Amino acid sequence: MEELKSIIEKAWDDRSLLGSEEARNAVFQIIELLDKGKVRVAEPAGNAWKVNEWIKKAVIMYFPLRQMEVFEAGPLEFHDKIPLKHNYKELGVRVVPHAVARYGAFLSPGVIMMPSYVNIGAWVGPGTMVDTWATVGSCAQVGANVHLSGGVGIGGVLEPVQAAPVIIEDNCFIGSRCIVVEGAHIAAEAVLGANVVITKSTRIIDVTGTEPKEYRGYVPPRSVVIPGSYTKKYPAGDYQVSCALIIGQRKPSTDLKTSLNDALREYDISF
Repeated sequence: MEELKSIIEKAWDDRSLLGSEEARNAVFQIIELLDKGKVRVAEPAGNAWKVNEWIKKAVIMYFPLRQMEVFEAGPLEFHDKIPLKHNYKELGVRVVPHAVARYGAFLSPGVIMMPSYVNIGAWVGPGTMVDTWATVGSCAQVGANVHLSGGVGIGGVLEPVQAAPVIIEDNCFIGSRCIVVEGAHIAAEAVLGANVVITKSTRIIDVTGTEPKEYRGYVPPRSVVIPGSYTKKYPAGDYQVSCALIIGQRKPSTDLKTSLNDALREYDISF
């Protein structure tokens, strides 16, 4: 792996090396390893996450090495540089028409893809549901037993290479039409109600105590989050600006399989 990393780093610094068979083979090998889940763009490292920048570099360099091709799936036709994933039966993944995953994305056994999209470099954990019209962007990391509800948008991050991808940890519930982008990090077992938007700069305000506590780009474990707003002063007057509100936590007494929805019902929030 260190040899592959060295070749990728050299090619990144000198793109003329992409004309060599060694560099091309290294890039192709990394994408294949990503597709099989043998390497990841980001991975847990103790209590933090480590971003493997050199793997993101391989993904970026993969595009100029590919030529446009026509791919056919029954009556459907695609014209793109990146092949589609295949062999879902062998992978233990359920894929409902018209779900699409690109080669170089990893889908763990037990993943269910309703009509949805998973981009290259993404990693999706076992038992996760990617619901109808949900999208998982390039290099996003989605944990085990996560529910991405209908219309959820999980953003992709390729550049800058040092930027962390979007991370959704295990057992999270992401409500309908939520947007999580710009490398935002949703910690384990958090619940996002419908239409919550989390970016790197979104104010995430915990209102459960006597004084508000604020986060940016990070939702703590087991938080129950809903859309909110706060008043911001501008030269033209005072206006309401979107934010996210932490209104409570999932109760440990509730079984995990039902608490995803029940955590919102307890606070009379739609999901």
